[in-house]
Amino acid sequence: MPASSSPRQTAEPVGEAARPVRTRRELKDFVELPYRLHGADPCFVPQLRGDSRRLLDRRRNPFFAYGAAELFTVRRAGRVAGRIAAVDNPRHNAAHQARDGFFGRFACVDDDSVAAALLSAAAGWLRGRGLGTMLGPVDLTTHGECGLLVDGFGSPPAVMMPYNPAYYPGLLESCGLGKAKDLWAWSHDLVSLDERLARIAERVRQRHGLTVRTLDMKDFDAEALRVKHVYDHAWQRNWGFTPMTTAEFAALARRLRGIIDPELVHLAEIAGEPVAVALVLPDANQALPAARGRLSRFGLPVGLVRLVLAARRIDRTRAVLFGVLPRLRGRGIETLLFARAYASIKARGYTGGLELGWTLEDNQDVNQYLVAGGCTHTKTYRIYQRAL
Repeated sequence: MPASSSPRQTAEPVGEAARPVRTRRELKDFVELPYRLHGADPCFVPQLRGDSRRLLDRRRNPFFAYGAAELFTVRRAGRVAGRIAAVDNPRHNAAHQARDGFFGRFACVDDDSVAAALLSAAAGWLRGRGLGTMLGPVDLTTHGECGLLVDGFGSPPAVMMPYNPAYYPGLLESCGLGKAKDLWAWSHDLVSLDERLARIAERVRQRHGLTVRTLDMKDFDAEALRVKHVYDHAWQRNWGFTPMTTAEFAALARRLRGIIDPELVHLAEIAGEPVAVALVLPDANQALPAARGRLSRFGLPVGLVRLVLAARRIDRTRAVLFGVLPRLRGRGIETLLFARAYASIKARGYTGGLELGWTLEDNQDVNQYLVAGGCTHTKTYRIYQRAL
């Protein structure tokens, strides 16, 4: 069961109002808040501040070629006590014939009135753009960090997964937000796998004339497009999914290039067409705390050196993408990819465990497959909603 907060009354915004971020100093305060609030939490992983700024940079993030966002903060006694981003994603609404608005980048002190002021400001901005529902937290699109952690607080998040303290769900619920959808993360201990799996996988490969290979880093840009081909088709019917633009996918690929282990990425092809992909990443979140949120200090690459040294101790992985084109599902290709990924993870020395996901709570086919493969549901992230 998801962890539940103590009952709260629906809060109304009081005290200082949320104000839009306008200056460079205000943007810096917006970015810094989670580090100040949660830096002492052993499960908090300080992301690189440069990555946070790039996400919000209208000149550098391809999302802003079609979407819009407004940042708000609430101050108490001169210091930022909460932050939020209100997001308008026209591509999502066109794809789903919806009038959804989103919020993300939520961080807040444990104070219902601060949360209410933030959510009221975000709702007002979205309402002013003609939107009818507010969903979140979502980092601009569902291809970024999604959901609020509501169960599984005992360990740090895996790479590209969010984290929040246990009081956050109560803040949103006090402001009248309710569940829209739960997202599940899974783990596999990598200790044992049925020996028959490799034999089954080989029969599947031969039966369908499949070629399975790892990522060619010398052809990285073209490889990224091959992965996108599978991603766009394999996830097209998933709740909330909207294909990324080519520019968005290229930007994501560039960001991941520095942490990709090409031996952990598998592409299955038939006659040269990519039909399935398994993208497993080393869990860079094990190393990130060493950088303390910055790659350099006073012009020296102190954080970068610490990060590189800490990366040598990474022993966990996360399966970010694991998909097969719809017309080929149910033919054992999933088993083939899982077997290849498992063998590569072990061969590369990542013995600390594998996280998979997220998956939708009601995706019974995938969830049952994971259970049958020895995976355990370990974390739950929730997308909340409220009518505008």
